Amino acid sequence: MNEAILENKCRKPILLTVLGLVVCVGMLAMPYLAGLPRGEAMPDLVRFIGRFHPVILHLPIGILSLVVFIELGSVFCRDGRSSTRTALFFGAATSVLAVMAGFLLFQGESDWADSPGATRHMWGGIAFSSLAIMTFLVKAWTDSGASAAWFYRLLLLACAGVMIFASHDGASLTHGPDYLTKYAPPSLKPLLGGSAAAAVVEKPAAERLVYADVVAPILEEKCWKCHNEKKVKGKFRMDTYELLVKGGKEDKGIEPGNADKSNIIIRTGLPIDDDERMPPDEKPGLTADEILTIKWWINAGASPTQKLAEANAPAEVLAAIAKRVPAAPKENPAVAEAAAQAETDKRAALQKTVDEVQKAFPGAVQFESQATSGLTFTAVSMRGKFSDDDMAKLGPVITGLVSVDLSASLITDKSLALLAPAKDLRILRLSETKISDAGLDNVAKMASLESLNLYGTEISDAGLQKLVGLSKLKRLYVWRSKITPAGIEEFKKKLPDCVIEAGI
Repeated sequence: MNEAILENKCRKPILLTVLGLVVCVGMLAMPYLAGLPRGEAMPDLVRFIGRFHPVILHLPIGILSLVVFIELGSVFCRDGRSSTRTALFFGAATSVLAVMAGFLLFQGESDWADSPGATRHMWGGIAFSSLAIMTFLVKAWTDSGASAAWFYRLLLLACAGVMIFASHDGASLTHGPDYLTKYAPPSLKPLLGGSAAAAVVEKPAAERLVYADVVAPILEEKCWKCHNEKKVKGKFRMDTYELLVKGGKEDKGIEPGNADKSNIIIRTGLPIDDDERMPPDEKPGLTADEILTIKWWINAGASPTQKLAEANAPAEVLAAIAKRVPAAPKENPAVAEAAAQAETDKRAALQKTVDEVQKAFPGAVQFESQATSGLTFTAVSMRGKFSDDDMAKLGPVITGLVSVDLSASLITDKSLALLAPAKDLRILRLSETKISDAGLDNVAKMASLESLNLYGTEISDAGLQKLVGLSKLKRLYVWRSKITPAGIEEFKKKLPDCVIEAGI
């Protein structure tokens, strides 16, 4: 029995070592042999497999983390009965699979050729996998009798460190460079690769800049995640004014003085299923107010230094800006205070009514924000059940509604008649409902409407023309309706600034 144990102890993992080293060399050689990413030139199958990288990568991360905890535990419990060799084998094997899928993903994205973050993440992943293999091999040799326990633990720590940095780069590519550090305590930010937070100083309204204090924050929230120094999608960076104007592989980003010819505006107006639309359909897009603000800024010359107080923005733009920037320029403090108090009083007066309606529709009616009295309603949790009779129950709060989502409900034109008194309604979603052209007579009365969704309805060109009087309408969704391209063109003659999503 002792001889069998001794024989097993002395059996050297020579073949495993050779195979492991071959795999490491192969991974290190891949980037040089394959060259730069080829994007859409890669076969669809390659790009399909690459999309599994975010799924596979969690396996080696979890397994290697488990091994680290087991080894830490062994420091306090030296019974010698457990080995992490099997776990390390699966950790190293799955890390190779993650690297292969990640490399295919990298090759399928031509924009990553100029992305330092993507390149560093690729090499970080290869380094992590190579270290995982080496750690497993050293552990195998240690278990076979070699005196290398200290080297094994050193490699395991190095592997964990590289894993953390590679994971951070991956998260930055997916969620933006400040994903990890955005909410970190100020003292930790520099250690995590972020910058220490500067003291927030509230600028007087007259000192605020249109670009720095209004436009740039919008772009930072919606665009910078894919267009920054680490991820340069389309060879286009938007995180500085100069680079925003310069543009990328499709020429300039903006044409000062002409929003309609500016690439960033053109891209936001493409159909939602168009690959060239920005932001992509899986990411939050620009709101109607944000598009209005950016278009106005570009048409006004796209100045990087103009102050809000000097800009002479029209009332609708000031209203849009005020939703993001408190105390709009040239605002009288006394008037602002009175308006805020009026909103508070109106909200308090509505609260009891809202509470009563909430009994019929729990969680469906909410105040738009903490500072306003506007109400929102969504029937999303009642799809296929919410009807005209249910709509009638909203009567007490109809006039206070600013956003209503009735998508895929059972409502008809009767509900639109009930909704007509909502004069402050800005957003209305009627997709996949049984409304008709006749019902749009009531929608046409909603003068504040900015966004209207008619997707999957029976609305025709005749119904569409009833909406030409909605001067504030900025976005209209008409896919899978009976509205024709000719009807859309006719509509645009009356409302040229309205973006129509037709899916064509």
